[in-house]
Amino acid sequence: MVKQDLLTTIDERMPELSKGQKQIANYILAHYEKAAYMTASKLGALVGVSESTVVRFAIELGFEGYPELQRSLQELIRTKLTSFQRIEVANNLIGDGDMLEKVLNSDADRIRHTLESVDREAFRIAVDKIIEARRIYIIGVRSSAALASFLSQNFQLIFDNVHFVQTTSGSEMFERIMRIGPGDVMIAISFPRYSKRTINAVEYAREAGANVIAITDSVLSPIAQYANELLTAQSDMVSFVDSLAAPLSLINAMLAAVSMKKQDELNVLFRRLERIWDEYDVYEKNHG
Repeated sequence: MVKQDLLTTIDERMPELSKGQKQIANYILAHYEKAAYMTASKLGALVGVSESTVVRFAIELGFEGYPELQRSLQELIRTKLTSFQRIEVANNLIGDGDMLEKVLNSDADRIRHTLESVDREAFRIAVDKIIEARRIYIIGVRSSAALASFLSQNFQLIFDNVHFVQTTSGSEMFERIMRIGPGDVMIAISFPRYSKRTINAVEYAREAGANVIAITDSVLSPIAQYANELLTAQSDMVSFVDSLAAPLSLINAMLAAVSMKKQDELNVLFRRLERIWDEYDVYEKNHG
């Protein structure tokens, strides 16, 4: 089920639901941002039905079970909530206590789950495509711009064919990528709330025959459908924005893998760079 249609589907199916299932449906329609993080038992107790009724409700909607419905609700809130609503939900999730410990432990969990779920074959192919690419285009907008900038800055040390697509408008973006085509690679980075500019860019790149590498949070992400290689990294709400610790870790792994394959070239390059940095006093020297 497409996540954007979930609430509409629940509303449309209302007449055919049992009395208990209607109670669940009404609560979700009114408070989906809270229901998304409730267990089946807690949701049932809140609306006055049994846990098994909640499970049957999820199956009635076409899900394999309640966990799948819950995941769809979580995806829904991450793309639909306003910044203010996201703060409320994040505060409910994190609660009181040691904020530093809770957020860092959450980030560690996201990295661990990303390692368990990422498509390793897609990662391997992506690295090879990047190395073989005629030109490399990197795009990330709004919260994803920092990730795109980090990747671009480091790739520009390794390759001489990197184009960092920084845009302030849709028309400017297309001017930057209009020459993309077969033999080129576009690395698109997008996390909720998804930018329409990034979606338009990957659609254009795919239609132009370029290889699209998507770094995003889910197979349900709007850029996933255009990806030749899809690399997913988990990100959850910690405030009005999502944590990008796992996506950054995935990008670090990509940089390391590319560097390893170009090790001989990079040894020569960085020896030269160190001499230049030293000659022009780029970095502070440690005098002990």
